[in-house]
Amino acid sequence: MTPISRLFDFPYYQLEKNNLPNCLVTKYDGVWVETSTQEYINKSNAISRALLRLGVQKNDKIAIISSNNRTEWNIMDIGCLQTGAQTVPIYPTISETDYEYILNHCEAKYCFVSDTEVLHKVNLIKNNLEHLKDVYSFNEIEGCKNWKELLTLGEDQSNQDVVEDRKNNVKPEELATIIYTSGTTGRPKGVMLSHHNIVSNVLDSSPRIPFEEGTSVALSFLPICHIFERVILYIYQYYSVSCYFAESIDKLSDNIKEVKPTVFSVVPRLLEKVYDKIIAKGTELTGIKKKLFFWAIDLGLRYEPYGANGFWYEAQLKIARKLIFSKWKEGLGGNLDVMVSGSAALQTRLTRVFAAAEMPVMEGYGLTETSPVISVNDMRNRGFKVGTVGKVIQNVEVKIAPDGEILCKGPNVMMGYYKDDTMTKEVIIEGYFHTGDIGEVDAEGFLKRTDRKKEMFKTSGGKYIAPQIIENAIKQSHFIEQIMVIGDGEKMPAAFIQPNFEFVREWAKRHNINVGTTNAEIASNKQVINRIQEEIDTINEKFGNWEKVKRFELTPDVWSIDGGHLTPTLKLKRKIVMEKYKDLYQKIYG
Repeated sequence: MTPISRLFDFPYYQLEKNNLPNCLVTKYDGVWVETSTQEYINKSNAISRALLRLGVQKNDKIAIISSNNRTEWNIMDIGCLQTGAQTVPIYPTISETDYEYILNHCEAKYCFVSDTEVLHKVNLIKNNLEHLKDVYSFNEIEGCKNWKELLTLGEDQSNQDVVEDRKNNVKPEELATIIYTSGTTGRPKGVMLSHHNIVSNVLDSSPRIPFEEGTSVALSFLPICHIFERVILYIYQYYSVSCYFAESIDKLSDNIKEVKPTVFSVVPRLLEKVYDKIIAKGTELTGIKKKLFFWAIDLGLRYEPYGANGFWYEAQLKIARKLIFSKWKEGLGGNLDVMVSGSAALQTRLTRVFAAAEMPVMEGYGLTETSPVISVNDMRNRGFKVGTVGKVIQNVEVKIAPDGEILCKGPNVMMGYYKDDTMTKEVIIEGYFHTGDIGEVDAEGFLKRTDRKKEMFKTSGGKYIAPQIIENAIKQSHFIEQIMVIGDGEKMPAAFIQPNFEFVREWAKRHNINVGTTNAEIASNKQVINRIQEEIDTINEKFGNWEKVKRFELTPDVWSIDGGHLTPTLKLKRKIVMEKYKDLYQKIYG
């Protein structure tokens, strides 16, 4: 077999084992279009030949900005990398100011966009881009060059020997991609990842995912411009998993029913929404059906792996799976074996209930700077523990600093930040990457991440508060969509809360309560505030007196990426949220 040492080796490795007819599958005009492994390689080579004809040199940067995951993205990725150039994937929904900063900072020579919306943003700043030669689009857009022109330009194979020469001269330790992290503060940072960084991470984390080689089917919908989904796509190629690309988050449930995947990756926020929908449906049931539904939920919330709850629990779980959980599985296509979760902490109730429903979520942990996987759970070999992010993967070392920070060393640690040695030296010290996360490793070797170092704060009484732990507990309430715990230097913790407006409306309807029609009316409604206070009081019981959320204010707007409250990976932008609700802060603390 071809040894894999560079990212473009993956398709060739797959071809030697299986020429999958449906290696990559995208929906165009309502029809799923398959690309075989061989066609994937042929088109990637055509792109490489065309890029050489356009004069692309080794170490040139080529940006890809796509609103959806699609076959073209992968072909461009391999086609660019084979020439010794580097790909710079950019998150589509960031501002045009950030587009301008990133495209200038990386000195992108060409930019590939997916659709009119992205093209419009690029066009707004095109005159300020000093290095950009041209823009191509994947969709047919009038007045914009189409990527198929490159496939045509690369049809003539007479310079394939030059492509081979370029490929042979790409060393594993050389730069493969620059990924700009959205960051919860300041300018995006360009994380430089080498071929070896990412390849080692694929090979070292892939044994943790239970794939049936050549028969597993994946649905991909998390943004491919993030390293998490991108590494998972390389793992799919490594294991010959057929990969279908969802049309959009809105069409996700339709696509799941069509594709019937055996695996997909998720972020906790998405799983929370799936769970909330399931609960909402259960609430609509009546009589014995409703009783059975919530009996099964209660059972699921007490789930422990490996039969730890004993024979009687397992016997009941068998019944619950047959009567209730099988319908959940059916709703997610019927074939789902495993979900992989990353990007933020997963609530343990979700880990338990989905595992009970035989759709286990294997939570992992990592950062863009670590390519990304540091650790991940695995159902097999007792490698799964609820409330942890699994055991550290092979060839990677983790140690906990005296202040509790997780430090990581291994072939997955980035080359550094692009054009920023100072920042690189601040985070990589004696080979260890300082993650900025607080955590611990238990006696069995499971890693637990508790909070972001920067996000922990002290109250005026000198007590440390870990906001994420409190937020995750409170977000389990159906009434609460988003929460940010505040109180740095204040006498007690408090919170800004965005209610789950949809759920509150349903609740009000069921109880004949008039909460008004607008979100602002709901957020100021006395009965809603009192009901949420009850939720907070119940959850506060789990915490020490100094950690209890003593006061809160409801926000009338929905927290979103576009609104600036959340990063593209749905993490809180704490500084911005604080800035937005200064008046509410004053109201709480005076």
